[in-house]
Amino acid sequence: MSRSLYKTISCRGALNSDVRFHLEVNMVLVRKDPCGIVCLLMTYGAVLYADYVVIRWIVMQTMSESYWGIFHVVIFNVITLMLFMSHSRAVFSDPGIVPLPPNRIDFSDHHSNSKDSLNSAPPPGKPALRTSSLIHNIFCNFFPEEDWTICTRCEMYRPPRAHHCRICRRCIRRMDHHCPWINNCVGEWNQKYFIQFLFYVALLSGYSILLVAMSWYYHGNEGISGLATREVIQVKQSRILHSVLLVLESILFGLFVCAIACDQFDAIFSDETLVEQVKKQGPFRPKKSKMSLLAEVCGHSHWAKWLLPCHSVERRIEPKSALSYVV
Repeated sequence: MSRSLYKTISCRGALNSDVRFHLEVNMVLVRKDPCGIVCLLMTYGAVLYADYVVIRWIVMQTMSESYWGIFHVVIFNVITLMLFMSHSRAVFSDPGIVPLPPNRIDFSDHHSNSKDSLNSAPPPGKPALRTSSLIHNIFCNFFPEEDWTICTRCEMYRPPRAHHCRICRRCIRRMDHHCPWINNCVGEWNQKYFIQFLFYVALLSGYSILLVAMSWYYHGNEGISGLATREVIQVKQSRILHSVLLVLESILFGLFVCAIACDQFDAIFSDETLVEQVKKQGPFRPKKSKMSLLAEVCGHSHWAKWLLPCHSVERRIEPKSALSYVV
C-alpha cells in the first residue's frame, strides 16, 4: 500500500524561461529494516504482556469482586489504546519526506565547476538533465532568505533544516533522528505522535507499578493463613513472578522513554534538532517562546488536543509569489 503526494512548482528563472517540476513521494508504510521490525515486535509484545499481567494476575486475583477492578481495567486499556494509536501514527505517517524530482539534477558543474558540464549535450535517447547552476539561480531568486542545501545522495535541492537519513534513504524535513522503535524517522510531520507515544508509555509504566504495589499492599497476605492447597501456592508463585517481571519491564521502559522525552523537549525548546545539535548548525531562527515552539510540533489547536493522536499540524507549505504547491 502506498500513498502519493504530488507537488507542482512553477518558477520563472533569471533566463526568462519557465521551469516546471513535478514531484512525487511514494510513502512506504513499513520500512524493510530488520532492526526496526524487531523493535516494533518487542514494543507490541511488551505492551500486550503488561495488559495480560494487569488483567489476569492483578485485577482478577485481587479485585475481581470490586468495582475498582472494572475501573482499573477500563482505564488501563484506554491508555493502552491511546498508546497503540499514537505509535501506529508515528510508524505509518510521513515524517516529512522531501519529494524527489522526476529527472535528477546534474550536479557535475557543482562538483567540478567545469563549463563543459554546463554546455554538454545529453547522450542520445536520454532526457536532458537540469544543471545545478540553473536550479540554484531559481532558488536564489525565490528563496533569498532560506538556506536550501544540496543532497548529493538524492541529487536534489532540499529545504532548510532537512537532512538525509541513511536508513530511509531519503531527505526528511526537520529530521530529529531515526528511531528503530517506530521503524521510521522522527521529523516535522510525525514528531507529535512520537512524543505522544513516549507520554503514554511512561504513563502506562507508572500505572502498572502503582497497580502492583496496591495489589500486594492490600492483598499480599491472602492465602498465607490457614491451610493452603497446592493450587493456591502455584497461583501465588505465578502472581509473584509476573508481578516482578512487570515491575522490571515498567521501570526499564519508563526510565528509557523519560530520557528520550527530555531530549525531545530540549530539542523543541532550543529550536534545534538532535542532528543539528550534533552538527552544531542551529538555531536557525530568532528565539521564540516555548509555547510557540511546542505549538509548531503539536498544532495550534487547544492544548488538550495535543494528547490525542489525531492530525492537528498544518502540513501545507504556503506559496510565495511565483512559487505554488498543488497537493
